[in-house]
Amino acid sequence: MNRLLAAPFLFTLSWLISCSPTDQSSSSTDQAEPLVIGMELAYPPFEMRGADGKPDGISVRMAEDLAAHLKRPLKIEDIAWDGIIPSLQSGKIDLIISSMTRTDERAQAIDFSDPYVSNGLCMLVAKNSPYKNIDDLQESTAKVTVKLATTGHLYAQAELEGVELIVLDEASMCALEVAQGKADAFIYDQISIYRLQQQHPEKTRALLQPIRQEEWAIGIKKGNHSLQQQVNDFLKIYRGEKKFEALAQRYMKKEKQAFEEAGVPFIFH
Repeated sequence: MNRLLAAPFLFTLSWLISCSPTDQSSSSTDQAEPLVIGMELAYPPFEMRGADGKPDGISVRMAEDLAAHLKRPLKIEDIAWDGIIPSLQSGKIDLIISSMTRTDERAQAIDFSDPYVSNGLCMLVAKNSPYKNIDDLQESTAKVTVKLATTGHLYAQAELEGVELIVLDEASMCALEVAQGKADAFIYDQISIYRLQQQHPEKTRALLQPIRQEEWAIGIKKGNHSLQQQVNDFLKIYRGEKKFEALAQRYMKKEKQAFEEAGVPFIFH
């Protein structure tokens, strides 16, 4: 995931009001190869399971629209974050739509679409913490928790000399470490930090000003230029039709308002 602006947290959400794959019943769709999309369904409001247990969230709605655009039935595979790139490389899935940050390191292993979200890394700290920004952690002996294989994890390893890293598999557990005083800070993306702070309002504080800007993109197997172009064409149309904005209103109305009030706007591309 990474999932994670050094200026305002930009998101240009353009919405999604289109038919789901089950509504697309043309013979050409039925006969086409399924479009298999991998995502970790543990990252609300982008990738999650609804009350009925079915995949839900912004990325799910976007995947449905992409499959409809390509006239292919959709299949979503719920894959743990550290296994999602290997699944793409092995051909188990066709695409990754899982709030994935495009990095130079990942680009050596897979290809990416054009970016569709600008996001930022930020921090969750204790309510009474003396830490006010990332500079306070530089060359300190603070305990910093991160989710395994995220850009927060990579950033902390590369940039925070001297800190004690606590690497966990789940973001909720990282937030709990801070709430219980076992860690001084949790580095993750802005939307998740905001949501996790809401779960521990008496114990934690969200420092939403971004540490650095990052971009999310759709992951594509190396060398599949045809599918890459199709995905980029879809994203261009999606932006033009303002569909991301509807998704923001549907899934992130409260967060959008909170970020605007904090002076940290977010925009989908």
